[in-house]
Amino acid sequence: MAITWGSVLAFMGIALAVAAPGIGSARAVGILGEQASGVISEEPERFGQALLLQALPGTQGIYGLLIGFMIMAKINVFDLAQFIPLSTQQGWMFFFAVMPVAIVGFFSTIYQAKACSGGIGVITKRPEDVGKAITLAAMVETYAVLGFLASLLLLNGIPL
Repeated sequence: MAITWGSVLAFMGIALAVAAPGIGSARAVGILGEQASGVISEEPERFGQALLLQALPGTQGIYGLLIGFMIMAKINVFDLAQFIPLSTQQGWMFFFAVMPVAIVGFFSTIYQAKACSGGIGVITKRPEDVGKAITLAAMVETYAVLGFLASLLLLNGIPL
């Protein structure tokens, strides 16, 4: 296996794709878990509703992980005998292809957590409106999905 600067750049891209949205998701899910615990301590029957709202910002971490796995599969990281050494130009292409999922994934978790936090407030006063709270929080998810799709399309356009 030949380690080239291009391969190093691709691995940096993989790390960024996985780490940035993963950190954002972990932080958001943790904060919402704390808030949900307060609601559940008073009203245990709200557990399912609170869990749904807590889980929503976790998807961005999944999108980043998928992009990371897709790069690994494309350059044959899982079969080192077939590993594809990359040129510097290809490495930069991989590195920049992950930017949409990494940047949008990280920041959308913050904003989705804020929307979910408001939703947790809604279920404490009007539990019948949980669908509305989820819909409002899911609107932020649209941009995380768009970042994922942009990275996916960019990855598919990289010639090997």
